[in-house]
Amino acid sequence: MAIRFGYADTSFGQLHYAESGSGRPLLLLHQTPRSWDEFRELIPLLDDEFRVLALDMVGFGASASLAAPQTIESFADAAWEFLDAVNAGPVAVLGHHTGAAVAMEMAAGRPGEVDAVVLSSCPWTEGSDRNDESGSGGVDRAVREPDGSHLQTLWNLRRPYYPAPVTNLLDRFLRDALAYGVDPAEGHRACARYLMADRIGAVRAPVLLLAAGADPFSMPHVPMLRKGLTGARVVREEVIEDGTVALIEREAPRVAAAVRSFLNSPDVRAVPEDLRRVR
Repeated sequence: MAIRFGYADTSFGQLHYAESGSGRPLLLLHQTPRSWDEFRELIPLLDDEFRVLALDMVGFGASASLAAPQTIESFADAAWEFLDAVNAGPVAVLGHHTGAAVAMEMAAGRPGEVDAVVLSSCPWTEGSDRNDESGSGGVDRAVREPDGSHLQTLWNLRRPYYPAPVTNLLDRFLRDALAYGVDPAEGHRACARYLMADRIGAVRAPVLLLAAGADPFSMPHVPMLRKGLTGARVVREEVIEDGTVALIEREAPRVAAAVRSFLNSPDVRAVPEDLRRVR
């Protein structure tokens, strides 16, 4: 099935997206500083059953720029406006890294409009700068230099966390990081500003915690996420042991199988009466 591309008009500006398939809508939200392209391998594995919508979140890809300071709440607001513009809802939402935080905010803010949530490699954020393992510059933090050395810096900061062979994956990352109007580090700052503990308990939709065993940024947070999801009516956990930061691209078949199994579970598909009345 061919992937189609389009733009949706919102108050943030035009948002770019990829779409394929029909059926229940499934929104895909990428990590910083990626785009819909992060889901290039995954979309054709799900579009036989779902209306798959892979959004360039506001401030990324070919979507409208977003001035700093960016916030997870702004990313979520823009995603809701996008869904309204394309007449999609209620939805299941899959988010990876930054996208997972956005998916959580969407589910917390509008529990009657989110059927299920897949939090893939979700960070735990506490409203302050995260400590990461990439050195003092942080992942994706590189000062643009006239000699182009920032390109090598961006590559080198990501390289330790990507599975071999890395060239194609990092080429795609660099293209998104260098897109006009994109600050490769600002999405990470938005995550760091997000007070997840204040929002996670408001999530009522079923949640799949999809973890990558070789992702040092997210794997340690799984116990905190599970503990915090006190309002979700279903919480499941699946670990892809050799998964990395590039979980979606490199492990698309296993991700698709986990997502399909979760979204088709009877206890996930059942909508409580109080939420049904909200719709």
